Amino acid sequence: MEKTSIHGMWSSRTAFILAATGSAVGLGNIWRFPYLASDNGGGAFVLVYLMCIALVGLPILIAEILIGRHGRRSPITTLAALTRETGAAKGWISIGWIGIVAGILILSFYSVVGGWTLHYSWLYLMQAFGGAHITDPAATFSDLLANPWELAGWHAVFMGLTVGVVGLGVEKGLERAVRFLMPALLLTLLALVAYGATTGHLGKAASFLFEPDFSKVNAGMMMSAMGQAFFSLSLGMCTMMTYGAYLPKDISIPKTGAIVALADTAIALLAGLAIFPIVIGFGIDPHGGGPGLIFTSLPLAFDVMTGGVIYGLMFFGLLFVAAWTSSISLLEPATAFLVERRGIARKRGSLMVAGLCWLIGLATVFSFNIWSHVRMLDRDLMGLIELVANDIMLPLGGLLIALFAGWALKETVLREQLAGISPAVFTTWRWVVRIVAPLLVLMVLLNVVL
Repeated sequence: MEKTSIHGMWSSRTAFILAATGSAVGLGNIWRFPYLASDNGGGAFVLVYLMCIALVGLPILIAEILIGRHGRRSPITTLAALTRETGAAKGWISIGWIGIVAGILILSFYSVVGGWTLHYSWLYLMQAFGGAHITDPAATFSDLLANPWELAGWHAVFMGLTVGVVGLGVEKGLERAVRFLMPALLLTLLALVAYGATTGHLGKAASFLFEPDFSKVNAGMMMSAMGQAFFSLSLGMCTMMTYGAYLPKDISIPKTGAIVALADTAIALLAGLAIFPIVIGFGIDPHGGGPGLIFTSLPLAFDVMTGGVIYGLMFFGLLFVAAWTSSISLLEPATAFLVERRGIARKRGSLMVAGLCWLIGLATVFSFNIWSHVRMLDRDLMGLIELVANDIMLPLGGLLIALFAGWALKETVLREQLAGISPAVFTTWRWVVRIVAPLLVLMVLLNVVL
């Protein structure tokens, strides 16, 4: 008899793909990937990135999903059961703890940034109904960061929206949300690309992003591509393991994982084609990626371009949806663990985890204002949390996931979960996840800590 998750199951492969892609597609896809591609050789970076997806991202994604589907529980409970089943050392359970703690830390600051997207969506909505325009975007953004109570308020609203989905469960919450949010995200993105084409600069944007400059292929560029490939797929934080626990048995993990990886990359590239025609058309420096480009430079263009208010509303709405779908996946693993281990009702469990994330997130809120003078390891508090969670815990978790799947799990389990692929593909995947992917992830981790 097939095991099922006590939390519910995805109704179809499409539901899982939408949820997993929603987890993978986040703010980094919208502002970080296009910026990295344009600054690191355009098409050359994209080619190296796709190679890294094939050698690092996809093999570990498959490993994480199959571990989750075989265990059918939250990451910590799953790993505890699998260590007993395989006779492996109990230390492997630490993978679940690393993933859940990393997810809580990441959600704590991710929710603050998600609050920014809500704030700007509100500003543009008010403009659409006759409100004041953003004529000095730098001052608008600085004023937001300087106000801890406003930041904390938007942080709370964003976290509340995330709890509202997770608290309803897999079918009524997660699946219903992604079935609406992911098509909305894609349609909005396509509309923005179409609008960007009317500027007459779509061709230049495409050349900027995709024209290969192989002179920029060096060790630094390859590390950037590898890091982006790893982080873009939400690996190492056990979200994919948790979503894998809800995946029906008859769905192919390798094929589904490949679709998620390709969809994640396609959305990142479309984001570049939506942003850079505006950037080029209005003479904005395209190399100032990140918050500076998104929250201070682009609003300058929106203020003077035809239909800029609507474009701004759609753009920041897009950012909000990308942040929301990722935050849902970040909250789910810890919530599932509380439901299993403590017998806590899902709504209460999700509220408890979200409350903890909100409180930790106040460190990020205050790092922009009343605690801006506090620095550790030459970073502010938000930077420190990012370093620990994003740059150290995620690669460490991904490294351990690859090693556990490649060396600790029985071959019969692997073949059962990956049924349907050829023996040659299975053997290739197993050796990549045993040797190649761990070595490459270790390089990313060492590049951070050394």
